Amino acid sequence: MPIRLYQLDAFTNRLFGGNPAAVCPLTEWLPDETMQAIAAENNLAETAFYVPTDPANGGYHIRWFTPTVEVDLCGHATLASAYVVFCLEKTAPGDAISFDSRSGVLNVRREDDWLVLDFPIDHTHLAIQPPALETSLGGIKPVEVLKGKTDYLIVFETEQQVWELQPDFRELATIPARGVIVTAPGDPFEGKSIDFVSRFFGPQSGIDEDPVTGSAHTTLIPYWAEKLGKTELIARQISKRGGYLRCQLLGDRVEISGQVKLYLTGEFEL
Repeated sequence: MPIRLYQLDAFTNRLFGGNPAAVCPLTEWLPDETMQAIAAENNLAETAFYVPTDPANGGYHIRWFTPTVEVDLCGHATLASAYVVFCLEKTAPGDAISFDSRSGVLNVRREDDWLVLDFPIDHTHLAIQPPALETSLGGIKPVEVLKGKTDYLIVFETEQQVWELQPDFRELATIPARGVIVTAPGDPFEGKSIDFVSRFFGPQSGIDEDPVTGSAHTTLIPYWAEKLGKTELIARQISKRGGYLRCQLLGDRVEISGQVKLYLTGEFEL
């Protein structure tokens, strides 16, 4: 049985930037173990699968797999999947679609060459930094430590501190969380004002450092909106590949906007 596969770079306007994701459109679900094996074979941070539920009205169901586990939410692979629906498969009836998922309904709309994700916010609370977390990040003292539904949020004073982190991933993997977000106020970049920067470490989920993490911004956006007193923000994820995101806080939802570049198309046999 041939399965179509697309590989795309999300949250970037250039090839070899942003976060790579694989997307497989399906007509019906494959066995869970098969989808997990495909994700392991792709060996990308995320492989997304989607099936149509109500295509005449832009309805789909989406699931996401790292090379080792299925996850509850993934931003960049949702962005890439929306690009496939809108621009490659061209099955969207208009400029808005909805993905049903483990994290509820995720709406996506198209605005020129930008795609806008509508995600629920992640509420955080102040937390005590586990000793292993402090040592795995080199002992640099953060400004704040918070915990969301699945991730720790570690806030540093400067962007340079975030750049210079060299985590001990083996030790970081012992932290009981999906992953660890590190963040700081942003410095100007390419003539643009940047409100905040971040990196995301997730050895617990099979990826040491994720290039651009849309789901982490459900935690980051409400935090920085409160700190900066504004609801529209510009963000960079300062991994080696880098990513650029437009962000907006809308009550208990966030909008995360990004661009996508197609890298390859193909198919494989099962």
